[in-house]
Amino acid sequence: MSTIAQTHARQILDSRGYPTVEVEVRLDSGPAGRAAVPAGSSTGRLEAAELRDGGERWSAMGVGAAVEAVRGEIAATLNGRDPHDQSGVDGALIALDGTREKARLGANAMLATSLAVARAAAADAGAPLWRYLAGERPVQLPVPLLDVLNGGVHAANRLDFEEFLVIPAGAETFSDALRIGVEVFHELRYTLLARGRSVLMGADGGFAPDLESNESALETLVTAIRDAGYEPGWDVWIGIDAAATQLCQNEHYALAHEGRELSSDDLAGYYDELTDRYPVLLLEDGMGEDDWQGWRELTTHLGRRLELVGDDLFVTNAARLREGVAAGVANGIVIKPNQVGTLTETLETIRVAQTSGYTTVIAQRSGETEDTSICDLAVATGSVQIKAGAPSRERVAKYNRLLRIEEMLGPDAKFAGLSAFYPDRWEASA
Repeated sequence: MSTIAQTHARQILDSRGYPTVEVEVRLDSGPAGRAAVPAGSSTGRLEAAELRDGGERWSAMGVGAAVEAVRGEIAATLNGRDPHDQSGVDGALIALDGTREKARLGANAMLATSLAVARAAAADAGAPLWRYLAGERPVQLPVPLLDVLNGGVHAANRLDFEEFLVIPAGAETFSDALRIGVEVFHELRYTLLARGRSVLMGADGGFAPDLESNESALETLVTAIRDAGYEPGWDVWIGIDAAATQLCQNEHYALAHEGRELSSDDLAGYYDELTDRYPVLLLEDGMGEDDWQGWRELTTHLGRRLELVGDDLFVTNAARLREGVAAGVANGIVIKPNQVGTLTETLETIRVAQTSGYTTVIAQRSGETEDTSICDLAVATGSVQIKAGAPSRERVAKYNRLLRIEEMLGPDAKFAGLSAFYPDRWEASA
C-alpha cells in the first residue's frame, strides 16, 4: 500500500497577481500530485478563512504562514497516511486546524493539500482525477457558463450586477457548446467596438465596458448572440450573477449606478421584468446571503422558470444548504471548494444538493490559477454546469481540460445540455 512520504508547499501567483498556495504530495511508491487554490474578491461572510500574512510585503496578501503550515504541521500529520483514504486525510486536517472557520492553518493551505493528496492517489491508481473520483459511476460533461461581461466588484464600470453569462445549452456536445460560446464572445467584442465601448477585460476575463445599465448589458448580449448566427432562447441563453450581497445597504439593495434603491420585493419584481424580456435561464445570488425572506419570495415567484443558484447563501457548506432546502429557497448551488476547505466536505455538499434535487454549478474564483481540479470534479460528480470565466487568459486552462476529458471519453461522452435545467423552464422556452 502506498503512503504519503512528502508534503511540500510554495507560494505562487494567482491571476490577479496576488500570492496563493500550491502543494505537492509525493508517495513512497513514486507517484505525486500537485494542486493550487484560487481566491475570491466577492466573498461570502460564511466562507472558510484564508490565511494571509498581512504587513507590507505582497500588499498584505502573502501566504508565507500558510506555506509554512503545510511544510510543518500538515506534513508531519500526513506522513505515512494512506492517500486513498481521502476522508481520513481531510478529517485529520480539520482536527489539526481545530477552528470552525479553518482560520488557524488556513483553508487555502488545507484545500491545496487535500486536492494534492487526491491527485497523488489518482496517479497511484493510474487514473485521471475525474475517473478516480467517480469510480464506476457514469460521468458527463457539464454545460459551460461563460462569463463574458464583468461588472460589480469584478470591473470598474457602471454595471451593478457582477457577471453576465453566455449559456450555449442548445448544443449537443461540450465541444460544440464551447465553440458556440467562444463565437459569441468574439462577436460581443465586435459589437462593443462598433458601439464605441471598451473591450478591456475584468477579473474573470470577460469584457468590462461602461454600459449604462444592467438591461443595456442584456440587450448587448442578445445582439451579439444573434450576430454570431444563433437564436437567443433557443441555441443560447443568458445567466446573471447579481452578487446581491454586495448590493445590500441598510436592508435595501442599492443599484448605485442606476440611482435606485430597492426592497427585496422590488428587486424580485425587477428580476421578473428583466427575465420576461430577455432569455435569462439562470440567476445567481439574486438576494443577499442573510435575506432568507427575500430568497423565499424569489423562489416562490421565479423558481419554476429560472435556475436560482445560491453562492454566498450556501458557501459550499452542507449544513447551510440543508437549511436552505428545509426553507424552500433556491433550486441550485454554486460549488467552490475553497469556500469550505477540503475535497471531502465539497463532495458531501454536492451529494446533499443532488439528493435534494438542486442543480450543482462547479465554479472558479476571480483569482485563478492554472489548476484544473474543478473540471475533474464537475465531470466526476455529474454536475450539470461549470462556471470557469470567459474563454480568455488563464481561464482557458479549464476549458482545455474539459476538451481533453471529452476526447478521453470518446464518442460515448455524455453532455448535460438543455436537460440540465429545470424542465418547466426549458420546455416553456422551447
